[in-house]
Amino acid sequence: METVNLPGGEIVPHPPDFVKARHFQEDLSQNGLTLLRDVTTTLQINVGLGCNQVCRHCHLEAGPHRRESMDLQTVEAVVAFARRGGFAVADITGGAPELNLYLTRLISGLAPYIPRIMVRSNLTALTDGPQAALMDLFREHRVVVVASFPSLQEGQTDTQRGNGVFQASLNALRQLNDLGYGRAGSGLELDLVSNPSGAFLPPSQADAEKRFRRELQNRWGLEFNQLFVFANVPLGRYRDWLDRSGNLGRYRERLAAGFNPATLAGVMCRTLISVSWEGILYDCDFNLAINLPCGGRRIHVTEMDGPPPTGVPIRVGDHCYACTAGSGFT
Repeated sequence: METVNLPGGEIVPHPPDFVKARHFQEDLSQNGLTLLRDVTTTLQINVGLGCNQVCRHCHLEAGPHRRESMDLQTVEAVVAFARRGGFAVADITGGAPELNLYLTRLISGLAPYIPRIMVRSNLTALTDGPQAALMDLFREHRVVVVASFPSLQEGQTDTQRGNGVFQASLNALRQLNDLGYGRAGSGLELDLVSNPSGAFLPPSQADAEKRFRRELQNRWGLEFNQLFVFANVPLGRYRDWLDRSGNLGRYRERLAAGFNPATLAGVMCRTLISVSWEGILYDCDFNLAINLPCGGRRIHVTEMDGPPPTGVPIRVGDHCYACTAGSGFT
């Protein structure tokens, strides 16, 4: 296994699938760049890997078989961290966050301290069984729903996320629209996220948003606020699929070839700190996926008086090409 130097002089093993001619740290160095933390405004919270779907593109390999889940003690520690931190945004993710037993407590605990709370939803977990009551909680606290909706084609969506997911997702969007989400003037924000279903990079975000807005309105009478298109990160289950299908090398080459130094100013890790279900801090959810903790050691939220200081190095690896190719990762 190859090794690679990270900021701060640390040397860590390089995953075998990333042994290629180009490395992200080398591209930074060749362009005279260093990826350093700016003012941290977003607290990202991964509440666990339990999920009702087994998506092919998942970098965390979440699914019904995963038991990692944030407990109540850690939820309270995260709420206390939010109180100390002065964050502008809370970004709650998973897995499917709706399946965490303490999501209601987390949201109600964060609400007095963080003005904008986002929950990343796969839509089907939001309407499946007792989780359906969460919509009212979201509306009460004006939670932003960031919903995965990868394609306007039923076959593509079901191939990526599971049989029946497309129709179930449309049903969830209808329910959210009925509550006012995505409707003009409601103040209830519903954003969609589209990931490519295969081994290719996403299309133009502006063009995709126009197409999604037109098709969802004309075909199903559905509305939303914004659409974000993301490149899939070659980690976890998606990396395994790329490998099995013979696309791993080519996909990585596409990402590396698309490296755009101009994206570094706006990459999310510069203004975000990610907390795992165990309460451990990471520079982003992708570093969490491959266990690259913030600062090179497992720092718990209870150890921090507030967000990391500005100017400290962000840990990087070749997966960072996914956030810096083309127009970058929003």
